[in-house]
Amino acid sequence: SVHVLSPGYVNARLEKETPIFNKQRIDFAPPEKINSLVVSSNQLCMSLGKDTLLRIDLGKPDEPNQVELGRKDEARVYKMFLDHTGSHLLIAMNTSECLYLNRSVQKVRALSRWKGHLIESVGWNKFLGSETNTGPILVGTAQGQIYEAEISVSEGGLFSTNPDQYFRQVYTLEEETGPTPVCCLEIERGIEGKFFIIATTRKRLFQFVGKVPEGTEQQGFSSIFALHADHLPSFREFPASFGFSEIAFYTPKLRSNPRSFAWMMGNGVLYGTLDYSRPDSILSDERVWVYPSDIDITVNKPISIVLTQFHFLLLLPDRVKAVCTLNGQVVFQDLFLEKFGSLTRMIKDPTVQQIWIHTEKVVFRYHVQRESRDVWKMYMNMNRFDLAKEYCKDRPECLDIVLAKEAEHCFQNKRYLDSAKCYALTQNYFEEIALKFIEAKQEEALMEFLIKKLSNLKPSEKTQTTLLTTWLTELYLNWLGILEGDPSQRNLYLDTREKFRTFLSSPKYKDCLFNNRASIYELLASHGDTEHMVYFAVIMQDYERVVAHHCQHDEYDEALNVLSRHRDEKLFYKFSPVLIQHIPKKVVDAWISMGSRLDARNLIPALVNYSQSASMQQINEAIRYMEFCVYQLEETQQAIHNYLLSLYALCRPDSLLSYLEQAGTNPNRIHYDLKYALRLCAEHGHHRACVHIYKVMELYEEAVDLALQVDVDLAKSCADLPEDDEELRKKLWLKIACHVVQEEKDVKKAMACLSSCALLKIEDVLPFFPDFVTIDHFKEAICNSLEDYNKHIEELKREMEEATQSAKRIREDIQEMRNKYGSVEPQEKCAACDFPLLNRPFYLFLCGHMFHYDCLLQAVFPNLPAYKQAKLEDLQKKLAATSQPSKSHHRPKDTDTISLGKGQQSREQIKADIDDIVAAECVYCGELMIRSIDKPFIDPQKYEEEMQSWL
Repeated sequence: SVHVLSPGYVNARLEKETPIFNKQRIDFAPPEKINSLVVSSNQLCMSLGKDTLLRIDLGKPDEPNQVELGRKDEARVYKMFLDHTGSHLLIAMNTSECLYLNRSVQKVRALSRWKGHLIESVGWNKFLGSETNTGPILVGTAQGQIYEAEISVSEGGLFSTNPDQYFRQVYTLEEETGPTPVCCLEIERGIEGKFFIIATTRKRLFQFVGKVPEGTEQQGFSSIFALHADHLPSFREFPASFGFSEIAFYTPKLRSNPRSFAWMMGNGVLYGTLDYSRPDSILSDERVWVYPSDIDITVNKPISIVLTQFHFLLLLPDRVKAVCTLNGQVVFQDLFLEKFGSLTRMIKDPTVQQIWIHTEKVVFRYHVQRESRDVWKMYMNMNRFDLAKEYCKDRPECLDIVLAKEAEHCFQNKRYLDSAKCYALTQNYFEEIALKFIEAKQEEALMEFLIKKLSNLKPSEKTQTTLLTTWLTELYLNWLGILEGDPSQRNLYLDTREKFRTFLSSPKYKDCLFNNRASIYELLASHGDTEHMVYFAVIMQDYERVVAHHCQHDEYDEALNVLSRHRDEKLFYKFSPVLIQHIPKKVVDAWISMGSRLDARNLIPALVNYSQSASMQQINEAIRYMEFCVYQLEETQQAIHNYLLSLYALCRPDSLLSYLEQAGTNPNRIHYDLKYALRLCAEHGHHRACVHIYKVMELYEEAVDLALQVDVDLAKSCADLPEDDEELRKKLWLKIACHVVQEEKDVKKAMACLSSCALLKIEDVLPFFPDFVTIDHFKEAICNSLEDYNKHIEELKREMEEATQSAKRIREDIQEMRNKYGSVEPQEKCAACDFPLLNRPFYLFLCGHMFHYDCLLQAVFPNLPAYKQAKLEDLQKKLAATSQPSKSHHRPKDTDTISLGKGQQSREQIKADIDDIVAAECVYCGELMIRSIDKPFIDPQKYEEEMQSWL
């Protein structure tokens, strides 16, 4: 079944919008009739009646400014001209005079040099003009002359004697009948200092082109007109005339050059674009809009024209017509009521793109709103799809229509790939488009469509993504199969293969391809494309499949390269048993390069299977890796060490003993199994290795017994090992001596054993000798033994004499201590409480400290062990229970003690026991003070209470 990708918006109904040209009547009732109105840079000026001028800043419409012209004659305002800054106002009178008013002043000034000329048009200088100076400007008269002039205002707003700096004629325009009024003037600057001056008469449009050197712009334009003194400049002429013409320009941004023009003349409207790169004429893409039948130039001829981005508007006596410059169709018509009077003039403020219309009584304003809203449709119908898409990029419903139209246009013209790209961006039904390409047998275009459609899907659309990726894989494989069999299509095959690989490796589809890799593998397998199966497996990081493929095709080096490149431990464990059978050295090199990432225990099965059927050279590879694990990686696993031992025992007995000796003799630091190693060495007859293992196991008797079968010196080294057990050592040496005497029958070597071990005596060895041995062989040993006995007896005598002298000195010290005493002065005080010492029972220590009995008890008791505290309490209770015959605190003399009864003698014993506990040492000089060095001065449990008491 085919999954439907439903469109988000098909046949979407466009929203109802406000008109492009939205008319607004200005709330203004003029006190007199409006003669003329101009507006620029949000500054509006209108002539009212005979002598009044009204100026309004549209940013502050509530603050109008009224200026009187001050004319007493019958002069009337003929035309007004306002520059691009809204600062300079020229007022042409019907009496061939011209007045000037600056925005910053209230007084109108007459321009004396201009007198005698009826002004028809002014070309403002937009490049040098400022609020106080117009720069060089051009002035056209009703007699066809073009003058160059300049008006300047001095600082502070005061005029100089002549505000008009100069006024000189530069050219005269003529038609076939002679001089004719200059209807319009426009000055534009192109590239590389080139200037274009456009001047219109009733039937002609002139262009003056010339360069003004950089830095000389202030000198004016006379040099440009001088170029055409001897011949007419280029012009366009039309036969019909209704007495005047008017040209309008559209400027997209402030302070930029106009981009298009529209010239209203007798035959219609000439309109087009402006191309400043052309050498002689900037007019380009010219077209003529002929007046329709409802416009009669003799009865209701057009009055004014303005140009917007995509329309020009014609002002007729009773209506306004808007014509689209893209297709020449009238798209808007606004009829005005008769009560407003006949329409007089229409003008556009270029800075804010507002259009103003006035009659003698009323002022209207048009706002241009979203003029480009339907431009896309016009460009689409003209098959200019790029421009159509540009103007509806923010309106997806319109963009979809344009893309669908472009796709259909490309399809009809057999541009299938371009059609596929456009269809993929539309919301048309997926199935219809796909079937369209299938029926046209355009698989390449279908693939392009699917790729583009796939790239536009959202991450959440997983089902659609799965469908498209699977279908694309099938199409690619079919296409590659067709191309591969055609040698002439080799380049196309390589290009398609690269696209397919790019598709498979795209990060955007990685998750989808991974989740459906089983289906992709089936497709690749069904087409027999093992090359791309391996490529896809690598992308999916399915290296197990890649390695297995190489192994199946005996490509062992390639398989090992994949393993080494991706360093997956599990894959090493899985494929090493196969690879080591064919390329053992390279496999071991790869293992070593992996280092500690591989667990050698998991590789032992591969090595065991391999070593059982391999040659000595191949076994050496197994030993090489095991040695790397033991000596480089410092592995401690018992299985690894045991396996290395087995290899050594099998092939390298010299390395076996070296390994055992390097492992040491401390059982806790040995990583092989001692019992396994002993059995292994015994099976292979490696006796020295067995002796070493016995020594490690501390089985010294077994070690000596086995060593005697190999080497007596080896046995001697074993016999000295039990250093702490002299009896065992003696026993071992006796074994060696017995072996030397009975087995080797070498008396000299037996005597050498006596000198090697101090524990052996001649009498220990004599029983081993046969009866026929003469005393001459060991006479020296017997003499040495007797001398040792004599020395030992002498040493014992000396020690007894030293002990007697020591006992005598001790008895003297005891007698001296019995007679030792100390004297106490009456003023002496207790070291603990600082009260007089003799008031209560006290203790005097050899260090000189003296304590009351109760003070000493109080200081010692908390620091006694619990069992001594209990014993002391018990003794105090017993002492209190005995009678006290005398209140004397002095200790009785020895003679008094003899005459006391049995009960009193018990009391003295109790007090002696208490003294032993309490007065065993000075509390300030004994161990008690040393043990209390890390004890806090304040009990931690009472710390808070103590701290609060200090605050």
